[in-house]
Amino acid sequence: MMNIMTSKSLTVAIAVPLESEHVEAIRAANPDVTVLYEPELLPPERFPADHTGDPAFVRTAEQEAHYWEMLHSADVLYGFPNESAAGLAAIASSNRLKWIQAMAAGAGGAVKAAELSADDLARITVTSSAGVHALPLAEFAVMGALNGLKRTAELAADQAEKHWPELRTPTRLASGSNAVITGLGEIGLETARLARALGMNVSGTKRTVEAIEGIDQVTDTAGLPGLMATADVVINTLPGTPYTEKMINADIFNAMKPGTVLVNVGRGTVVDEEALLEALNNGQISYACLDVFAVEPLPVTSPLWEHPRVTVSPHTSALSEAENRLISERFMENLKRFQAGEHLLHTVDLVHFY
Repeated sequence: MMNIMTSKSLTVAIAVPLESEHVEAIRAANPDVTVLYEPELLPPERFPADHTGDPAFVRTAEQEAHYWEMLHSADVLYGFPNESAAGLAAIASSNRLKWIQAMAAGAGGAVKAAELSADDLARITVTSSAGVHALPLAEFAVMGALNGLKRTAELAADQAEKHWPELRTPTRLASGSNAVITGLGEIGLETARLARALGMNVSGTKRTVEAIEGIDQVTDTAGLPGLMATADVVINTLPGTPYTEKMINADIFNAMKPGTVLVNVGRGTVVDEEALLEALNNGQISYACLDVFAVEPLPVTSPLWEHPRVTVSPHTSALSEAENRLISERFMENLKRFQAGEHLLHTVDLVHFY
């Protein structure tokens, strides 16, 4: 149980770019909480939910000192300082800090990279924005599945060449097809909901195996090869951890039937990219829609850029115009819990770092 913080003693600092309307909503919902927000100290957003802000932005020496003074005066931070693991490591020395609301769903990676001490990890709770991105990610995943089943990559290639094929190739129905979702968390379950709405049969994996309404079969990672044998579409939503690294590898691709569609909206490290290229070239994978990669930005030398049956998305599938509003609403809900000494939603797992 967290220490109960009374409203009058509580200070929140906004550490990352955020529209003033959302700052005012936080203030209005918590009139007794001091909310520190100085937009001149924050880089301007280049697009909605640009939490890093314009990289060309530079604070003066006086502004830099003021920025860190503001953060050190807070009990709660909205965002990592400078939206980076280095910023998190720097603020961890603040004895006053008790909780940070991270902007990313996969905030565990930054927490791990910050290499905080055991004492700091015990004292500072970090909550992620997991779940906020579930719907846009699910919609993107279903788009990728439909692209594969409906051969849109081939259609785009024919259009670019102004080629009208003499022999027409049939597409595959989504309805009645089998989708396997690796990672039946919030994103996976939202993806499953949309897939079922299209008439797809859905199975998947979960660390703790349990029956889930609407899911035909739930297994752990050990059961994944068995699910592959009948999968028409495989959708990864898993985070990047030492336990998931290259989980979808040559053995898993070989367990698939020829022509399987692969969609990745989790983390790029979950998929062995060399094995994926081999599976694309030998026909095990008919099409891959990839929003995430082992190395980002995707190196210009990667053959994935020019593969005719791959769609490359620059890790933007979670981005929506509603993102900042949804994160701020999540923060306000957690702020009530924090003040009451209750467990916060979506705390970062400090064992698996997701």
